[in-house]
Amino acid sequence: MIFLKSKDEIQIMRRAGAVVADVLLKLEAHVKPGVTTGDLDRIAEEHIRKSGALPTFVGYQGYPKSLCTSINEEVVHGIPGSRLLKEGDIIGIDCGVTLEGYVADHAITFGVGVISDEYQRLLDLTVKALKAGLDAFVLGNRIGDIGHAVQSVAAECDYGVVRDFVGHGIGRKMHEEPQVPNFGKPGTGPRIKAGMVIAIEPMFNLGTHEVQVLKDGWTVVTKDRKASAHFEHTIAMAESGPVLLTVP
Repeated sequence: MIFLKSKDEIQIMRRAGAVVADVLLKLEAHVKPGVTTGDLDRIAEEHIRKSGALPTFVGYQGYPKSLCTSINEEVVHGIPGSRLLKEGDIIGIDCGVTLEGYVADHAITFGVGVISDEYQRLLDLTVKALKAGLDAFVLGNRIGDIGHAVQSVAAECDYGVVRDFVGHGIGRKMHEEPQVPNFGKPGTGPRIKAGMVIAIEPMFNLGTHEVQVLKDGWTVVTKDRKASAHFEHTIAMAESGPVLLTVP
């Protein structure tokens, strides 16, 4: 069942979105060689709690941290810890915030210091795909239109589009219906209606679309160990039109 949100519910989610956007902006200044992923997690949790919100990821299906920190070939769900960031790495930082019982979800992949042209292009085109997906979130369109828009950008450069993990509806729970794949056929899937709130999150790989989960039960890596990028926004369809929620 797809839960449509009221104007008041969307307003609460907008405040949650502002918190998570502020967290990632704050973290951007700390993403540099020599910093550990655990350092980033501590900074994020402190900021979230000082903002009067809760880190959604902590305890979610047993997950232990506030962030997911995924480096290079790690696609999503990397667990923060003692790993040091190195010059030339890319790191996807995914964060969820719960405020007054509602969730906002946001992710950015950052370069660590100076990164290769290949990595920069991967980041730029994944951002372009996210924008294409957001632009397809139009009243009366269907979820398949979003996936098709994202997939079309990947086709420009023959990137692998992750299929095993997808975007999702969001609200009182982090994962609600509908699923929002990063691939699809135009004119298919649930119709976009006023009150719908979803997280759109393209994940592009330099190589194969295939992924596997490591022994920790969480960290997802590309099967060929080539780099991956991940960007995500939470967006609502208000009566007046689409409203991007995960912005300061």
